[in-house]
Amino acid sequence: MSMHTTWTVRRRRGPTSLVKNGLTASSVRSSPTVSVRPRPAMNFSIYGALAHSLRKGAERGDMICVMFGDTGKKVRPCQYRLSVTLSAVTATLLFLGIGLCFVTRIGIENDEALFSMALFQPFGGAYVLRFGHSQFTLMLMTYLGGLKALIYLPIFQLFGTGVLTLRVPMVVAGAASVWLFFLLLRRIAGERAAIIGCWLLTVDSAYLITICFDWGPVALQHLLLLGGCLLLIRFYQERRHISLFWGCFLLGLGLWDKALALWMLSGIGIAVLAVFPREIASVVTKRRILLSVLGLALGALPLLIYNLQNHWVTFIGNFQRDTSNFSGKARLLMNTASGDGLFGMFNEAWNTPTPRQAAGLMQDLSARISTDTGHPRRHLLFYAFLLALLLAPLARGHALRAIAVGAIALLIAWVLMAITAGAGGSVHHTILLWPLPHMVIGISFAAASRKLRRFGLPVLLIVATAAVVSGALVTNEYYYAALRYGGSRGWTDGIVALADAMKRVPAERIYCVDWGMLDTLRLLDHGTLPLVIGPLPKRDLGSSDRDAVGRLVDDSGAVFIAHTKAFEEFPGVNQRFAELAAESGHAMEVVTRVSDSFGMPAYEVYRFTKGSIPLDPK
Repeated sequence: MSMHTTWTVRRRRGPTSLVKNGLTASSVRSSPTVSVRPRPAMNFSIYGALAHSLRKGAERGDMICVMFGDTGKKVRPCQYRLSVTLSAVTATLLFLGIGLCFVTRIGIENDEALFSMALFQPFGGAYVLRFGHSQFTLMLMTYLGGLKALIYLPIFQLFGTGVLTLRVPMVVAGAASVWLFFLLLRRIAGERAAIIGCWLLTVDSAYLITICFDWGPVALQHLLLLGGCLLLIRFYQERRHISLFWGCFLLGLGLWDKALALWMLSGIGIAVLAVFPREIASVVTKRRILLSVLGLALGALPLLIYNLQNHWVTFIGNFQRDTSNFSGKARLLMNTASGDGLFGMFNEAWNTPTPRQAAGLMQDLSARISTDTGHPRRHLLFYAFLLALLLAPLARGHALRAIAVGAIALLIAWVLMAITAGAGGSVHHTILLWPLPHMVIGISFAAASRKLRRFGLPVLLIVATAAVVSGALVTNEYYYAALRYGGSRGWTDGIVALADAMKRVPAERIYCVDWGMLDTLRLLDHGTLPLVIGPLPKRDLGSSDRDAVGRLVDDSGAVFIAHTKAFEEFPGVNQRFAELAAESGHAMEVVTRVSDSFGMPAYEVYRFTKGSIPLDPK
């Protein structure tokens, strides 16, 4: 074969054809031809494989990534279809719009406001950095960093604290993560897979709700993981070292934000090394290793400093192996994928005496859709994932290996979660595995549709539409539950009214008798309330606490906040506290009671007086 021969894929109205001519090499999709000039010492079989891959890439509009063993070559991305990009933008904006509809529907759960300990008094945290008269909490807990607090610092300074300023930024972060997922999947598997995965993620109720009410926290985890992976894929395809550094930096930030990111990083890392060992080895150099380590360490620097000074407590003290509830955690993962794992956040008809009526066109439409569809609580994502695994053998080459990476990473990350004591038993843990299921579904469905040739797109459209519509219906059901019945015990909107009421209660010290109030009050009142941390709340108050309780109730400037019996997080704690106070000769005097927007008493504020005043029977 002549060393100057060029093989060109020419796109026509019919099937693509391989023609022989003398054009120069190029891989620009907008051009009517895709040409490759052979290099010396290459045999004919390489040309056949290369031409086949180019033809398939040209047919499906995917990025063409060809390497000749020379890893220094850059890959020029193809031009993508505007209609697909606009569809992804629509999905992203839809996620943003739906999230904003949820923002004010329920109250703030205490863990959602946990990061406020780094911003407002009374300050707290596991690792506090002090400089002069100022301080900042770098680590809230041994595994939870202060990144979220650092982001919110200018937000609260500019716009104040409240439900909107707390939740809108995380909804925006969630919408950004949907867009990043589209970009990532488009680079990995092409436009068809990317648009399927993007729309499935948009209507995934578990993903939306855990981000909107970010008590995990999980919103920044998704954003940083997807951003980091996108930059690393970009580095692999384009050999830009700046992408390698900043990709690793974002992953390091994810570790600082929440060290549980190690589950996903371990799963993805092991899966990629197992499926693409040669490709990874081909790009490894000393310089790139140094850049990767430097970026990762810089992003996770606060976490590293904290662990260097505390004997690596994040990685040693937080892991205790426990497989006793392995099957229960597996069921929770299935429920998360089915969409019904979060209805416990909302009240039901039986415990809401006066359900809120729909008001306005959108609320009326939501209520009508919910009623007409039979109040659906499970969607088809779990079954779509199973179908994607069954269809995986229809994929070939790169697509099949990408599916394998997603499935293996998902399995490894979940196993690491499931064998850890205290982890994997709540949706805010299992959702950290997202959007790996959507990646597997998108790539598998796209590959299967190509195998069906002319029937592929119609079948794909029917199946994907069914999955998307089912997800949208379940998301609407969550909105209907939040609108009509409000938040459950830990999510009552009475906390907002309580924060406002406490501004008018004279007190030198405020104690929270029950769990679930302190962090939220600290945030909503911008640290102005004289809240006291410890010795309350305590789950099991007993006779051994009599002296401690006596000292608290002896304080004439102390005011106590507790849940009413129906809203108690620690059942019976309010009654036991009053009984111990009575044993020391003090009686409860109720200052005020605060109800939620449904008229249900949720909180009571009281102080103690010396004497024989009987306990309030309520």
